[in-house]
Parts: sequence; structure tokens; C-alpha cells
Amino acid sequence: MNYFCAAPMEFGRLLLTGFMVLCVLGVGGKELQGSAPCVFPAIYNFGDSNSDTGGISAAFEPIPAPYGDAFFHKPAGRDSDGRVLIDFIAEHLKLPYLSAYLNSLGTNYQHGANFATGGSTIRRQNETIFEYGISPFSLDIQIVQFLQFKARTYALYNQAKTPSERSKLPRPQDFSKALYTFDIGQNDLSVGFRKMNFDQLRAAMPDIVNQLATAVQRIYQQGGRTFWIHNTGPIGCLPVNFFYNHNPAPGYLDQHGCIKGQNDMAVELNKQLKDRVIKLRAELPEAAITYVDLYAAKYGLISNAKNEGFTDPLKVCCGYHVNYDHVWCGTKALVNGSAVFGASCANPSQYVSWDGVHYSQAASQWFANHILNGSLSDPPIPITRACQKH
Repeated sequence: MNYFCAAPMEFGRLLLTGFMVLCVLGVGGKELQGSAPCVFPAIYNFGDSNSDTGGISAAFEPIPAPYGDAFFHKPAGRDSDGRVLIDFIAEHLKLPYLSAYLNSLGTNYQHGANFATGGSTIRRQNETIFEYGISPFSLDIQIVQFLQFKARTYALYNQAKTPSERSKLPRPQDFSKALYTFDIGQNDLSVGFRKMNFDQLRAAMPDIVNQLATAVQRIYQQGGRTFWIHNTGPIGCLPVNFFYNHNPAPGYLDQHGCIKGQNDMAVELNKQLKDRVIKLRAELPEAAITYVDLYAAKYGLISNAKNEGFTDPLKVCCGYHVNYDHVWCGTKALVNGSAVFGASCANPSQYVSWDGVHYSQAASQWFANHILNGSLSDPPIPITRACQKH
């Protein structure tokens, strides 16, 4: 049953812009003895709406209020009430929030850039963003943008005559010392659920993970050495799954109310991704590559939400979703002849899901607290040691 296809265009944009999930609570990661923490001068991020900090808003229609209200007090190009996971990573590494590469105003790239856009996939999709919300900026395009960014940085830095001209540019020598983060793949699954059966999707997985590996290889060829790669989350736990399917068949859901078949596909993709990362380490001998089990973090919160101070993880904070009437977060629509606005709940910090597709700021902070110490990583090292090979 493909209830995703029954949604309006706003749903298409929202649905296919972010998917990820988790399964185990973390224990503290080990600090390494006798070695200094890494000092990352910059972060370069590649991904989808889980880590977009303004790319899709700059390229197309801006994400509206009440997105951003909880932290930025205005829309900030993020599909959340506040910060997303990459923001917490930047904070942890004592770096500024990343400017979106596609944003032409108010940007500063001295400490990195964000190439992620909501709706991005690893594999190119033969459809426009106006059909199902899939971004034209697939991972290979994001890598091309990075290569152009790096080349132009070198040229502009060498042409600059004063320190002020260089103040918003990365230093050329910082590219080799930067942290390269990847948070992408969930939309490849969502497209697969819409276009394929599970056997066909499973057959496509080697190509999906190989294309991500190719992206890492291209950055390595450009001098990048430290990679932090998130796996994909439990798509089957996103509340949007149930907007058009109120009575799932027996055996369709797991013990926490998530769609078992979809989560099984995410687990299989993650297994293949982890195996491919292990091969990458042999292919790129000077690289330090960390595989991060974000699925475990996300499913861990979803399966234990009430004990962690959250409400029912399948409840949505922002938007109006009653029976089969849906007004998406930040939009207006007529419901039974009356104008309805998709407003925020009163207490978003108690919700795991912000809008049915994307996580709340509070949930993202929880995820950060459970992955940055390295307890869910392979190798099990904190992000502050990610530059060190093991």
C-alpha cells in the first residue's frame, strides 16, 4: 500500500526531505590515552533535510514560520523548530553554524560549508522537486559543488590583498584538516518505497552505497582525510506514515508502532553501508572513516520516549492532522469550510517529531548527546578523536 502517493504537493516536499532512525541507548565512549583531541578548522557537510541549514530554502520557496521559532525565533532554513543535528555537531566542535552553499546572503565560509538540501538523494532521480519533493541536488551534484567551492576558494584567497578580503573564506590548508560529514540515504529508501517492491529496492542497495563511497573517494582525492558518516534512520517510525493509513493490518507494525518492513529495509541498507565503509578504509589508507549508528540513537529514543521525558513519539507537534484532514506545518488550508493554520504545539521540547517527517530540536539534541561520545560509532571513538586512524 503506497499511501505516500496520496499526499498533496506540500506533503511531497515534506515527506521526501528527511528520514532517519535509532535503536539503542549509548554508553560513554572511551577517550584515547596519550593523544590530543583533533582540532577541526572546518566542517563540510553533505546530506538532506536532516542536516540542511538553508540550502533548499535558498534555492526554492523558503521554509515558513513556525519553523525555527524555538531557537532562532524565525525561520532559519531548517526543517525543525530549532537546531538540527549538524548544528549540535558544530557547537560540540566549537565552530560556527554552517552556512548553506546555496545561500548567497549573510554567509561565512571560513569554517566550512553545508551542501545538504532537503529532499536530496544519493542516486539521481528522474523527477522534479514539484512532483514528490525530491531535490535536484543529489549527492554527486553536492560533490561537484564542493569541488567548485574548493577551486574558487583557492583562486579568491590567492587574489585577496587584505586580511578582511580573506576573513570569510576558508584557508586553503584547512581543507585537508576539515571534518567531512555525510547524512544522506533516507530519501533513496522513500523513493524506493514509492517506485519499487522490497526485492527491487534490495537489489538497488549496492549501487546506493557504492555511489556514497564514490563521493568519499572524490573528496579523498582532493585531500580530505577525516570522514564522519551517519547511517539512515528508522523510516517506519515517522508519524507521516500513519496520516493516510489509520488501520494497519496485523503484523504490519513492530512493538513500538513502527512499520516493520520499512525499518527492515533501513537496517539492510545500513548493513551494506557499514560493509562498504570497511572496504573504503582499505581503499583509502590515509583516511580516518567513522561509521555512526544514528539508527540506533533514533530508535533508542523512539522506543523509550516516555522514560526520556518525551510524549508519544508518533504524535506530531506542528501541523493539523485530524482524521484525513491535513494542514502541514506553517501552511493554511480550508477544513470543512473554515481556515485552519498548521500551527506549533505549546511544548515542542516534549515532542520527538516536529512535523511528522522531521525531528524536533529536542530530539536532535538527544541524538547528538548519544552519538558524539563515540558509543554508537565504529570505531568507538568520540567525534573529537575522529581524525585519528585506528
